[in-house]
Amino acid sequence: MTVDVAKEGSTAIVTLSGTTSRNAFDSTGIALISSTLNGLMDDPEVRSIVLTGTGRIFCAGADIDSFQEAIEDDSIGELVMELTGILHPLLVRMRGDPTIIIAAINGAAAGGGLGLALACDARIASNEACLVSAFFRLGLSPDGGTTWLLPRLVGVQRARTFLFNDETWDASTALEAGAIDEVVDSDELLSRAEQLAIEWGKWANHSKKSTKQLLDSQSSTFFETQLEFERMLITQSSMDPEFMEGVKAFQEKRSPDFSNFSEE
Repeated sequence: MTVDVAKEGSTAIVTLSGTTSRNAFDSTGIALISSTLNGLMDDPEVRSIVLTGTGRIFCAGADIDSFQEAIEDDSIGELVMELTGILHPLLVRMRGDPTIIIAAINGAAAGGGLGLALACDARIASNEACLVSAFFRLGLSPDGGTTWLLPRLVGVQRARTFLFNDETWDASTALEAGAIDEVVDSDELLSRAEQLAIEWGKWANHSKKSTKQLLDSQSSTFFETQLEFERMLITQSSMDPEFMEGVKAFQEKRSPDFSNFSEE
């Protein structure tokens, strides 16, 4: 797998591609995805990322040939631990980082690739896109955050039937279920995803980061606990220079410009 990066202003376009057009990752490939996305999230000039694939595949998850080789040399457990040990910390950071990440799903998102798409802040899909579990047909349980992310989008029972029925959702089905946010024609996919990335990426870093954290915590905490979490984060935000810019812009009747502020 290769990972190509093109920057357009404060937005980075990250394209996953594989020599076999499967866009499947082995340990080297997932490490490359992780280092690329982490590097962009470290870059204060990058406020948003569009993540997409090539051909008919967004990302097919782990490479099955690598699994077969690991089974043959009795190292499959080590390989799975290695892959999840790289992928899962990346997903945790994506969920809490102020950098907005939009999945432009051009084709199939399967296995760990599905988790990668679900961990993004929004999902724009082409008419050719589809979401595939693929875990059960391999005799595996899900990873890549699928069992945490998908129920929050579509509900627990809808996620259960998707997994246990080994379903494939086309773009319209995924949209109806709530797993993706928009469906557009293929030739409009990247431009629409970039437009949304710019729109969401322009906001204050504290606003974006805190809101991500609060939305992820709300379904597993008591109301009183969530209120305390909100109180803590809004207090922190109020002491940041971004808030001063927001207040000044409001008083001057103009749009705020948070582009010159980096996360502390």
